[in-house]
Amino acid sequence: MKDLIRANAGLLFAGVATFILMGAGQALFGPALPVYVRDFALGEGEAGLFVALLWVGCFLGVGFMFFKGALVGPRHTLAVMAAGMGLMAAEAGWILTFAGGMFFGMGYGMATAVFNPRVMRAFGTRGPSMLSLLNATFGVGAIAAPLVFVWLGSDPAWTFGLVALALVAVFALAGPAGRESVAVEGPVKAFRPHWGILAFGALAIGMEASLAGLGPTALIRAGIEETRAAQLLSAFFVVFLLARVVLIFIAHRVEPFVLYTLSIGSAALFALGAAVWTPAICFVAMGASAGVFFPGYYVTASGKMGEDLRVPPTIVAAGLVGAIATPLILAPLVAGMGERGFFWVSAALLGTATALALLSLRRMKV
Repeated sequence: MKDLIRANAGLLFAGVATFILMGAGQALFGPALPVYVRDFALGEGEAGLFVALLWVGCFLGVGFMFFKGALVGPRHTLAVMAAGMGLMAAEAGWILTFAGGMFFGMGYGMATAVFNPRVMRAFGTRGPSMLSLLNATFGVGAIAAPLVFVWLGSDPAWTFGLVALALVAVFALAGPAGRESVAVEGPVKAFRPHWGILAFGALAIGMEASLAGLGPTALIRAGIEETRAAQLLSAFFVVFLLARVVLIFIAHRVEPFVLYTLSIGSAALFALGAAVWTPAICFVAMGASAGVFFPGYYVTASGKMGEDLRVPPTIVAAGLVGAIATPLILAPLVAGMGERGFFWVSAALLGTATALALLSLRRMKV
């Protein structure tokens, strides 16, 4: 294993640094949203649009990867993300600010399709565990960003500006790391979309996006003050990170769809707890479930759909469909459902998905 790590040190550096900043950028959308609602006088639908545009950008980035993925390296993804963060830091009106969110999302989607398959292939049988490690580092940035946001006086301009500068620094150091892993050695399985697992992924990633993007607003609506909501989002990502660290040691030993099913089932229970008991504790606990959503989905889908270069963008794109649609649907829907409506709806969606996943366990085995 040490030899594999040494051989792929450049890939790991670029991937870890990029994922940390991806986590930081995404985690800032939630705490920044109430500030933008106030400063730009936005309605509920426009607020949901801000979160959704991140994922629209991701979808566009992944779409580009589907057709031109072999030409894209880490520096391309970092440049696009830095441009998006810079636009948001400028705060030149809500339209350009929202456009910056979409540009950041484009780089985010491209980076996901650049690094995940490369790490899976580079580490062979340990690929699922190393994939969990890579995605765990996402949580480091996601934990720190809301705390930095509060420390900087809940000022989106300063916080997004710092992330932009960090992305530029990684751009300068990343070089072409990871490009050597683009090609697949040996026979390649045919490209065959598996609509069942793609639908499960769309729902799970849609809920992950909603928890990160709409969660702080839902907590505020439930009576938690704004600064505390940002701190709870940081705690959510602490638990998120811990779950992915645990996956490093077990992901290669457990059937991936079993992990997926356990993750959405536990998330449904925690959402119900937030609705009937305490939103603060149960929202943070949902971080453990959300941390397992993507690894369980991605590894299952990879096993079902083959090794064609179009597979990783397709897997990510399906999740992004959910990530785009879910906040747009939930934001206006839960606005009139009382102070805990977000958690009631989340419990219903996740509970239904859990029942369907249990019925699909045999068919989803890889």
